[in-house]
Amino acid sequence: MTDETQFIQRLQSQSTKEKAFSELMTLYKERLYWHIRKIVISHDDADDVLQNTFIKVFKNINKFKGESQLFSWLYRIATNESITHINKNAKRTKISSEEHHRSLINSLTADVYFEGDTIQLKLQKAIATLPQKQQLVFNMKYFDDIKYSEMSKILDTSEGALKASYHIAVKKIETYLTSE
Repeated sequence: MTDETQFIQRLQSQSTKEKAFSELMTLYKERLYWHIRKIVISHDDADDVLQNTFIKVFKNINKFKGESQLFSWLYRIATNESITHINKNAKRTKISSEEHHRSLINSLTADVYFEGDTIQLKLQKAIATLPQKQQLVFNMKYFDDIKYSEMSKILDTSEGALKASYHIAVKKIETYLTSE
C-alpha cells in the first residue's frame, strides 16, 4: 500500500480525518494558492477561492475514488472553483469573464501583494489575452511544470489537445510580447 493510499484512508476515516486534513492543507495550500492566484489574479479572491476549495475537499473527500492522484483531484477542484468565482464576478458586473480578467490584470500594479516587475506584468497581460482554457494550460505547464498526463486528468482534456493549446498559447504570448 502506498503512502498516498494510506493518507487518503486517514482523510476518509472519521477518527483521523481532522488531523489528516490539517496535514493536507499544510502540504498543498501554497501550491494551490499560487495556482488559484494565477487564475483569479487578486490575492483576496485567491484566499477566498482557496478556502472554498478546502471546504469542498473536506466535504467530498469520501467521494474520492483514487482514480487519479490526490494532487490532480485537488487541482481540478481548485481550477473549477476559480473559474466559477471569475464567472460569478463577471456576471455580477455584467461583463464577460475575459473582460473581467483583463480588468484584474490592469489593476495588478495597485495590488500590494503583486511583487512582479514590468516584465512579469507584461507577461501577465499577455496571458490575459488568451482564452481561459489556454491560460490554464499555459500557467500549469509554464509556471507549475505539470505534466500533460496530470493536466489531462485535472482539465478532463486529451494530452494532444493540451499540447496544441500550450503551443498556440506560447505563440500568442510571443506575438503579444514582441508587438508591445
